[in-house]
Amino acid sequence: MKDYASTDIRNFAIVGHGGSGKTMLSEAMLSKSGEINRLGTIESGSTVSDYHHDEHERQISIHSSPLHLEWDNVKFNLIDTPGYLDFIGETISSLAVVDAAVIVVHAVNGIEVGTEQVWNYASNYGLPKILVINGLDREHTEFDKILEQAKNNFGSNVFPLQLPVNAGPGFNQIIDVLRSELITYTTDGSGKFSESELPEEWKNKVKTLHEELIEYVAESDDTLLEKFFEEGSLSEEEMRKGLHHAIQNQVFIPLFCTAATQNIGAARVMDFISKYGSSPSDRASIEAENADSNEKVDVELDASEPVVHIFKTISEAHVGELSFFRVYSGSVSTGLDLHNTTRGNTERFGQMFLMNGKERTSVTKLNAGDIGAVVKLKDTHTGNTLTGPNNKVKLSSVELPTSNIHLGIKSKSKGDEEKIAMGLATLHEEDSTFIYNVDPELHQTVLSGQGELHLQVSIDRLKRKFNVDVETFKPKIPYRETIKGNGSSKYRHKKQSGGAGQFAEVWMRIESKKRGDGVEFIHSLVGQNVDRVFVPSVEKGVMAACTEGVLAGYRVVDVKADFYDGKQHPVDSKDIAFQMAGKQAFRDAFLQAQPCLLEPILNIEIKVPEEFMGDVMGDMSSRRGKIMGMDAEGAFQLIKAQAPQSEMYHYSTTLRSLTGGRGIHSEKFSHYEEVPRDMEAKVIAESKTDQEEES
Repeated sequence: MKDYASTDIRNFAIVGHGGSGKTMLSEAMLSKSGEINRLGTIESGSTVSDYHHDEHERQISIHSSPLHLEWDNVKFNLIDTPGYLDFIGETISSLAVVDAAVIVVHAVNGIEVGTEQVWNYASNYGLPKILVINGLDREHTEFDKILEQAKNNFGSNVFPLQLPVNAGPGFNQIIDVLRSELITYTTDGSGKFSESELPEEWKNKVKTLHEELIEYVAESDDTLLEKFFEEGSLSEEEMRKGLHHAIQNQVFIPLFCTAATQNIGAARVMDFISKYGSSPSDRASIEAENADSNEKVDVELDASEPVVHIFKTISEAHVGELSFFRVYSGSVSTGLDLHNTTRGNTERFGQMFLMNGKERTSVTKLNAGDIGAVVKLKDTHTGNTLTGPNNKVKLSSVELPTSNIHLGIKSKSKGDEEKIAMGLATLHEEDSTFIYNVDPELHQTVLSGQGELHLQVSIDRLKRKFNVDVETFKPKIPYRETIKGNGSSKYRHKKQSGGAGQFAEVWMRIESKKRGDGVEFIHSLVGQNVDRVFVPSVEKGVMAACTEGVLAGYRVVDVKADFYDGKQHPVDSKDIAFQMAGKQAFRDAFLQAQPCLLEPILNIEIKVPEEFMGDVMGDMSSRRGKIMGMDAEGAFQLIKAQAPQSEMYHYSTTLRSLTGGRGIHSEKFSHYEEVPRDMEAKVIAESKTDQEEES
């Protein structure tokens, strides 16, 4: 395998909304470069990047797939990413390690919510972007309308470097604005084409666009701008030199035309990336943290010691356990010992590979800027940084969106719990947006993900890979119990049934506290009625009652309990007796003090196209939600609301169906609020039924 310098590497992610043709564009690039000898198809499950069982089953990309090829003596490391929002974590992690984003737009559907999202994530990482309108061989394509849409959404500097001549079924001709020529493709999937002069009717339009392009290029470089003003134009050579600079600064956003299933247009996109695209040298210095002092430091591409970032971990039957990494400085080779600055251990780099789906090519060395995979390291995880001994830095972890859809799971067979726990840990290691939480309070294991499909795919993988059977349920809501008034009680615990007896009497007052203040236990005992040695016993009993709940089995909060008097027996009073008495005294006082249930309220942010505002707000009201405010965000509206957690079960699914898949939302816990009376009775009744079933 050739040794590539940083300037000869192009790292880019192919991103976009689900179904826009990213996998087929990757496939067309691999085919055109000679990495594969024929185009696979999604339907037959024969594409290079979609090789997992769940991808074949659902015919969509679920995992990001790093691929590699050589084009024009330049090495491409491209990552084919999923488009469905359920798997957005894979896309974000991929964008974090590349130098550019190729954003694919569906030639019929145009700019969709997923397009907007990946655009924003790419912008957050400061990545140069290239737009590709794909599927121009479909019926009902609307190139001009989509170009207009792209300009409205992403800025008027979106610039068509290509124009389709005969979009629709039979599409095979593209005007190349940069070279001012007509390209005619064969339709046999080989990607072969011939070049000819522009047809007469296109000449004026292309001339105008060409002049506009020269202005953009001049704008990106002061020297060129000066020359442009002096001479009114730039030479072809100057323009081409300026293009790279213009792309880096996003002075304009180039837009290309393809029909990837026919391998039409991929070669010209690759030409452009190899000549003018971003290389690691364009981002030669990145910010990191000193692992010892936490001070900000720069990691330089040309430093002698290696800095490696692990961005993905996989564990597959046919490829084994692999860690995917990018080299940010220095070089790495097989057998090298590196320091894991995140976990503080040392790792030896084993066998290294370049990946094309499940195909692995062994390599012994990779230079700064390159991307590869290494046989699973013993204690290194996704997001960790590995460095040389004198360059201990940490690269920041990727920020992923919160997982807003939840599902409870339990084992169908006794004894599978350990296998399930191991399986859940492995799935989380491979996908940080898949989260599991073992909730001791409500005795449930809750999975959280980005959508129903995300959870379903994860559960299927758990069953298949770890050979366990689980069933799912709607998770219980962590209600809280409290009081609105004051209460008091006197409780005597007496037990006499052979052997030593038990005796304790506890007098208790309780009052409500401010929301969020928690449970406070005090004693105001005077005189000698109760020995102070029993105060901790009563406190234990009170705390047990608070943990178990009084009304409906939920934790008690925001209550002050005062143990103010009681009685004891010289022989039968002991720790357990005062625990029992304290617990029951608290329960009796609690029931007198206007008890009520509290429910968790979430802060909700919903991003939707304007035309769906009415439906979404109406639906939110039906969930006892309150609209807190609205903001415009590009072509979308951002609705801020608060709603009870109990009303938000699988909300993302409802939102998608209300907005044709174009709405997204996030949820975050805000506070607790009193449950309406009619709802409270229902929750208490359900809880009693559950408790009876469990006992």
